[in-house]
Amino acid sequence: MKIGVSSYSFQQLISAGKETQLSIMKIAKDMGFDGIEFIDLDPPEGVTEAQYAEMIREESEKLSLPVTAYTISANLLKDTGVDAEVERICRKVDVATIMGAKNLRHDAAWSVPDDIRAFAGFEQVLPTLVDGCKRVTEYAQTKGVTTMIENHGFFCQDSERVEKIINGVGNANFGVLLDIGNFACADENSALAAGRLAPYTKHVHAKDFHIKSGNGFDPGSGFFKSRGGNYLRGSIIGHGDIPVMQCLSIVKNSGYDGFVSIEFEGLEDCLKGIEIGFENLKKML
Repeated sequence: MKIGVSSYSFQQLISAGKETQLSIMKIAKDMGFDGIEFIDLDPPEGVTEAQYAEMIREESEKLSLPVTAYTISANLLKDTGVDAEVERICRKVDVATIMGAKNLRHDAAWSVPDDIRAFAGFEQVLPTLVDGCKRVTEYAQTKGVTTMIENHGFFCQDSERVEKIINGVGNANFGVLLDIGNFACADENSALAAGRLAPYTKHVHAKDFHIKSGNGFDPGSGFFKSRGGNYLRGSIIGHGDIPVMQCLSIVKNSGYDGFVSIEFEGLEDCLKGIEIGFENLKKML
């Protein structure tokens, strides 16, 4: 397996205006990563998303640093309707193609409208999610792009729910971006969940969290609550409570041999956090 890094890992620098999504590519290359993935593109003023994607592709080729995936926010349950959201995601597939990314991750349902929360559950909206994901991946397949959802966003975070969507779509071009850390957000056993989703894995996020029981006091700034009320804080890979190495072993034993991408969300200086996590991840692999 090769090790990549998500542009989100550098968000401290990007948010502070010290770096851009374009400039961090050189940093990632100098740190020794084999590839880089991008979250929703944030082009500078006067530059379109397509133009920015072309700039990223040119830098990727210049640095010999492949763009491994494009990860975008999406919600097939939006009030605007599934048709409009499918069309919007398909245009993001076009952007991924410009960048040279062969993988696109889109959320199934990042947030859930209040009427669905009140009057319907996951099983009731599953056909809508399956239909939307199926239409997107069928379009992406014509462009040579694999699509994925992630165990991400509370409503579609559980491994059983993710598996139901994947099985419902039933297309080998569609699978999961398996985020090792995110199962904790739904208070699910990471190793058991990774074992369930390993056969469908198209891409991997290596992530770690500090976890504190919700039965204790609120630890304060930097922590957020899991769905079950426990406290989570992003950590350097190998410093937290997620069984990262065990999950990697499960995924590797399933036959996966693609990219493992670091997604750092800790409070530490991001460059230091990425560097230490990179060294730990190499030892684990």
